[in-house]
Amino acid sequence: MANLIVDPRDQRFVLYEMLNVEELCKAPLYADFSRDMFDMALNEAEKFATSAIFPALAEGDREGCRLEAGNVFVPKCFHRCMQIYREGGWGTMSVSPEAGGQGFPHVISVAAKEWFSHNTAFVNYVSLTEGAAHLVEVYGTEVQKKKYLPKMHASEWGGTMALTEAGAGTDVGNLKTKAIRQPDGTFRLQGTKIFITAADSDLMENIIHPVLARIEGDPPGTGGISIFLVPKYIINGDGTPGKRNDFTIGSLEEKMGLHGSATCTINLGDNGECWAELLGEERQGMKIMFQMMNGARIGVGIQSLSSASIAYLHSLQYAKERLQGSSLMEMKNPAAPRVPIIQHPDVRRMLIWMKAHTDGFRALLYFTALCADRCRATDDEAEKDKHNGFLEVLTPICKAYCSDMGFRVTETAIQVYGGYGYCAEYPVEQFLRDEKIASIYEGTNGIQALDLIGRKLGLKNGMYFMNLLGEMGLTIAKYQPALPDLAPDVQAAMNTLAETAMLFAASGKARKFLIPVANAYPFLMLMGQVVTAWLLLWEAGVAKEKLAAPDGGGADKLFYEGKVATARYFIKHVLPEVDAAAKAIKSEDVSMMEIADEAFAS
Repeated sequence: MANLIVDPRDQRFVLYEMLNVEELCKAPLYADFSRDMFDMALNEAEKFATSAIFPALAEGDREGCRLEAGNVFVPKCFHRCMQIYREGGWGTMSVSPEAGGQGFPHVISVAAKEWFSHNTAFVNYVSLTEGAAHLVEVYGTEVQKKKYLPKMHASEWGGTMALTEAGAGTDVGNLKTKAIRQPDGTFRLQGTKIFITAADSDLMENIIHPVLARIEGDPPGTGGISIFLVPKYIINGDGTPGKRNDFTIGSLEEKMGLHGSATCTINLGDNGECWAELLGEERQGMKIMFQMMNGARIGVGIQSLSSASIAYLHSLQYAKERLQGSSLMEMKNPAAPRVPIIQHPDVRRMLIWMKAHTDGFRALLYFTALCADRCRATDDEAEKDKHNGFLEVLTPICKAYCSDMGFRVTETAIQVYGGYGYCAEYPVEQFLRDEKIASIYEGTNGIQALDLIGRKLGLKNGMYFMNLLGEMGLTIAKYQPALPDLAPDVQAAMNTLAETAMLFAASGKARKFLIPVANAYPFLMLMGQVVTAWLLLWEAGVAKEKLAAPDGGGADKLFYEGKVATARYFIKHVLPEVDAAAKAIKSEDVSMMEIADEAFAS
């Protein structure tokens, strides 16, 4: 099939022309790699995606999962995908060689995952496994690492993230699952977890569940929570799966989308024999799980990028092929020939809006991943801290802004298709259904917004946030001469962002906490728009340099011109929304809190 998943040319542009990721190869950590090796990996990812992952998207959606005799069975087509995934070693792409991985830079792993993540239903099984394995790698004992990691890294054993309970979703500190200490140092768990993605499947020989629970006698709230490893099958002394552990799959959720992804209720210890072992130290469960959650939030951003990319590319092709109406200049001529709908101004508006956001997501996710690599690759503590600061501040933007706007991109794709977009005959309706969950799981976007304003902005007394603004300022100054009609607009929006953040700080000092809390989500979206404008300006600046070369951009002239036009559209048509959002925040209106509960009723 033709590739309508990811634009490889744009991938390479962001990686090599914008971010210069080859520079990583100068660091000892990545000295064994080269651009050729990066490209080889991405080419293989493209082949895998087009030959297996994409074909399994609709088929997996139609077949879905089923629960029979306490076991979950996934769509049959996922088994072929998993076989290829294992054979390709995709699960260990960015795992350190010391831990049995290939050691690729994180940014290249993210670029590879972009090819796969449009089929989130399948990817959930492997991505959660990788996240759980990382927890064992970082916090596990040597015995635990030896016991679990080889099989998890090989994608033969799965992993999950078991946090949520019926009365303790966002309010994790209210969880009821308890851990009962045993004389041999192990524990027995009792409780119920809900909405657990990939909780069971016939893809994996065994599944290792990191489970949050409270040891009997430990204090309430998040400070009293520990984390435990709970295998589906208890491991024998020779490393093979033994008897079935005492927990059951109570139900399999019927969902709007992601039908091939098993979302389950887990009942732990109905017979009092749910074996578990502590991971890390007691009462450090939230700290440990947050490491996995932060990675998962970047993963949600990748999902949203991939959903936006595939929706945009499908819409673009459809708009080029679908004949309807005459051109604008011939609209009064009944004999005028029908033209592709891409020639109609409103369709072009939708397409460039989709392109701008998709390009922005890609730049944001790759830049954030590169920050993680720069942290790992340098011994300079100041450099490490700077890039860690970018990573901290941008993580909620990656998750929340990309997922909310990614959903809107899939929605716009349906609009481009018109009535056909609403029909299952075409794939775009599934893109929308599968993407919606991204704004909800791994911490709702409202929670991401509270994390941004309540924690991330204040890290290091605001230094991390100010460093990010400084980085933006350097880009604006660099490309001001080449883009004099765009750079001042981005600078003005950045100033508005800074002023709004200062308003929040002042409100906090004045104990007017409701102002930042009630406006946390609008602020996050405002910041997402400013960050996107900065990155698109950066892209346009690089494109301008290429166009100014003696060959005028060569064979890629239209590509570079498209980059400039896309940035201009976003900055002139989308970025002005920042002023409106800032005006609303600065009004300090809190009518949403002043209206009586009863007044919401009709």
